[in-house]
Amino acid sequence: MVFDWFKRNKSLPAGETFAEEALPPATVATIPEDAPKGLFSRLRQGLARSREQLAGGVGRLVLGKKVIDADLLEDLEALLLQADLGSAATREVMDSVTERVRRKELTDPAALQAALRESLLDILRPRAQPWSPEKGHSQVLLMVGINGAGKTTTIGKLAARWKAEGFTVVLAAGDTFRAAAVEQLQGWGRRAQVPVVAQGTGADSASVIFDALTTTRARGNDLLIADTAGRLHTQGHLMEELKKIRRVLGKQDPEAPQQIWLVLDAGTGQNALNQARQFHDAVGLTGICITKLDGTAKGGVVAAIAKALPIPIRYIGVGEQVEDLRPFDPESFVDALFAESKS
Repeated sequence: MVFDWFKRNKSLPAGETFAEEALPPATVATIPEDAPKGLFSRLRQGLARSREQLAGGVGRLVLGKKVIDADLLEDLEALLLQADLGSAATREVMDSVTERVRRKELTDPAALQAALRESLLDILRPRAQPWSPEKGHSQVLLMVGINGAGKTTTIGKLAARWKAEGFTVVLAAGDTFRAAAVEQLQGWGRRAQVPVVAQGTGADSASVIFDALTTTRARGNDLLIADTAGRLHTQGHLMEELKKIRRVLGKQDPEAPQQIWLVLDAGTGQNALNQARQFHDAVGLTGICITKLDGTAKGGVVAAIAKALPIPIRYIGVGEQVEDLRPFDPESFVDALFAESKS
């Protein structure tokens, strides 16, 4: 029965609470066994607005063009910037395209999309580094980000995914500044059938997460995912709190947290890149999750982040369902941007 271990272990640290009810199987979040083609269709649908901005824009640029001239290249550069690729990624793409034009390897305007696809893959491939928990190691994944980026929802979806894959997961409600955040995380705990360690609003975040790690290690669970209060990257005192959480965890396990992931809202465009820089400088990120790609035309920011920062892009979000948060795969991402079909 769900949470049998809870009934066997009634004696819990002070302030600790768990989502203990057994939910009907139909309510448990699971990852559907979609065929690859079905998964690609969902990705393609989620990136529709970004595809229209980028691939659609290139198609309109080359319509009726017979040659690739300076005017076309200038318009292409402007389009890439408008698609939020950022200056560094745009420069790399344009340098590659311009060099191929100079060598006469690229002469047909209709071939520009294929050239862009190759250049984007060169930027994105180094950032595709999948990660998953290890059995029995009680690892800690600390999730950080600003309010509204989808941090708590991303935690819930990751917990559901890894629970479905057979890992034992515990959640820590470390966002103690916003009561709704604790309730939201507990809701995900019930949905994914994983325990949630929580204390009252205003409790010390580091203490909550420390207690959660104590529980995780005592029971030999595979992974603790810790939520933290949303904060602007410019709020120095809140960034110091993240450093405190790292120090407190380190007293119990010198290697914890093993992972620190930043959740970014793709709709913020280039500001997402600024956030990533600030958080990385403060706490040393080991991964990035980019959410809400389905609600924006700024999907090019994925390339901007990949080019500017040596941080793996772990997951991207292209919809509201659990399966819409998916491991970042450059080939599928770029194929969906340029509307290529999967066999």
